[in-house]
Amino acid sequence: MDPACRGSVYEIGYLDRIAGTIVRVPFGDLQLEAGRPAVLRLQDAGGAVVRVPLHRVRRVWRDGVIFWERPAGDALQSRHGGDAHD
Repeated sequence: MDPACRGSVYEIGYLDRIAGTIVRVPFGDLQLEAGRPAVLRLQDAGGAVVRVPLHRVRRVWRDGVIFWERPAGDALQSRHGGDAHD
């Protein structure tokens, strides 16, 4: 890890297809899905396992500041008609 990033707090924001909103999750709560490297796995507040394909990750925060955001018109969104339909 880059020494300048040590001690930073990272979060990802993924698209919840049902709610149509971005869900913010601490990076430490994520795991890669065994045998499926393009899928993140986490537990929601109720303890249910949630699987998030990487293409649904929309934002990444470092210390509360967005430092990466998927472009609104990326090819994947255009193919599916926008964020709410991924």
